Amino acid sequence: QVQLVESGGGLVQAGGSLRLSCAASGGTFRHYAMGWFRQTPATEREFVGAISWTGGTTYYADSVKGRFTISRDNAKNSVYLQMNALKPEDTALYYCVRGISTWGQGTQVTVSS
Repeated sequence: QVQLVESGGGLVQAGGSLRLSCAASGGTFRHYAMGWFRQTPATEREFVGAISWTGGTTYYADSVKGRFTISRDNAKNSVYLQMNALKPEDTALYYCVRGISTWGQGTQVTVSS
């Protein structure tokens, strides 16, 4: 059974950057689309972005478009989220998801103003 482990979260000042990683193990990764979502205690889980299994197509929420970039390395069973120009409203627990049903445990991103 596949497991997803996110890493790379932390505390950063507004305007800064972070790169999140999501590593998959124990199952198939290559042929699945992968996504990133985020959630705060006050909000429902929100779509951030997604990438096709080939990496050739990406989708982003309007709120992050132009600032965040998703990429993947199928040889390393990993997907990444490069976050630039971070804003305090980007503060959340970030999750990766394989397909539509396999979720990681999340990594916290906190952006200070």
